Amino acid sequence: MLALLQDVAAEVINPRFRALADGEIHEKNPGDLVTDADREAEVLITAALVAAYPDCVVLGEEAHSADPSLMERYAAADHAFTVDPVDGTKNFVHGSKDHAVMASETRDGEVVRAWIWQPQHDLGYVAERGGGTWRHSAAGVERLEVTPPSEAGDLRGRTSRRAWVGRSLSGLAPMALTWVSCGIDYPKLVEGEADYVLYHSAAPWDHVPGALLLAEAGGAVGTPDGRPYSPRDIAPPGLVAAADHTAYERVCRALASSDHLT
Repeated sequence: MLALLQDVAAEVINPRFRALADGEIHEKNPGDLVTDADREAEVLITAALVAAYPDCVVLGEEAHSADPSLMERYAAADHAFTVDPVDGTKNFVHGSKDHAVMASETRDGEVVRAWIWQPQHDLGYVAERGGGTWRHSAAGVERLEVTPPSEAGDLRGRTSRRAWVGRSLSGLAPMALTWVSCGIDYPKLVEGEADYVLYHSAAPWDHVPGALLLAEAGGAVGTPDGRPYSPRDIAPPGLVAAADHTAYERVCRALASSDHLT
């Protein structure tokens, strides 16, 4: 599966990096960009998945944009995949290397496998339920585990909501902006470059792959009210991703006592 993401990126994404023509960039909604690379990559990945698993449901970001009812079929499916062909499209359009190709597999509503490929960083991440989180790089393959932050120390937080950047949860340091791509954010969290990330919204194609990646490395992902994140929770009231369960609980308590984040 990782090889599939790598091959598709090499075929239709990488050749357009910093070389997009005006006609290859489109706007789904004001400020919501999509490129020909997104669309072509999703078609290729989806076709390969359906060929291998004819009865599965594939929830692709661009397919959902064209047919919102796909979300309901995904949530009810016994076997499904999520596909985000270019996660961090704005980064990709603006020439930033911080974008990724992501996919995940769910069985009976539980995520069982996840893949993230960062083509411009030449890094791959693979997670399997019960099998750990693994990073693929030029140096080889290595298992990743989070380093829990000190219980007494300050937590380094990031947020995807720009209006919250620079603001502080009760008792915590001001938050910085995420890397503006979940396919970058979650690996960064696993690798210790932040202690928690606060998300305002949570589409499955954005968060299911990273949630398994983080959980298998020892981290936690859940809603601000303390509920574990489920792939079938298609519209959670925000998400907290944290380096470990203790940090997750600290952030949830800080959120509950913060009345200025709106």
